[in-house]
Amino acid sequence: MTEKTQEKSKRQETLVPLDQYLATGIHIGTQRVLKDMKKFVYKVRPDGVSVLDIATIDQRIRVLAKFLSRFKPEKIMVVCSRDTGKKPVQKFAELIGANAITTRFMPGSLTNPAFENHLEPDVLLIVDPGVDKQALMEALKMNIPIASLANSNNMTQNIDLILPVNNRGKKSLALVFWLLSREILKLQGKIKNDSDFTLKPEDFEAEEKEESK
Repeated sequence: MTEKTQEKSKRQETLVPLDQYLATGIHIGTQRVLKDMKKFVYKVRPDGVSVLDIATIDQRIRVLAKFLSRFKPEKIMVVCSRDTGKKPVQKFAELIGANAITTRFMPGSLTNPAFENHLEPDVLLIVDPGVDKQALMEALKMNIPIASLANSNNMTQNIDLILPVNNRGKKSLALVFWLLSREILKLQGKIKNDSDFTLKPEDFEAEEKEESK
């Protein structure tokens, strides 16, 4: 098998074509790389910006989808305070039957049973461990498994499953949650194959007014 054929084979094995991953900037990290995220960095560009490994991103999306599909959809909670992630998270939650919090996460939501909107999820998915720190810390106190998207500059202590990815860009987040939705729906048996999933990544993208906040 020639090198060109091998490369073509690798592309066919990814959840979407490599070019589609690249076009969304899903692999673009930051100029800061924290210790726990070094293993996910493929290289550092001349301008100092880190580049996350796309093969790892692809593989981790599959792992995260399988992990979340083990839980009852209504017991999955997704938290996102980042504006560019609100629409994709809401769309994802709607499609798979999960719960989403895209407004301010109120302290005590997981830890205070007397709180009016107290929640008892079996698993938590957050978009940014820094921005969504309150939810992370409360899930930790309640021994709730935590999965999180994380960029190169994110601290990842206490996270059970990390998806290394550009967790800021609207196209990147749209593609991540589009893929998670598709893969989980297949695992749930609600669709049989990729072609049954008629939505496009663009359907998950944040609106311009949300992006500019």
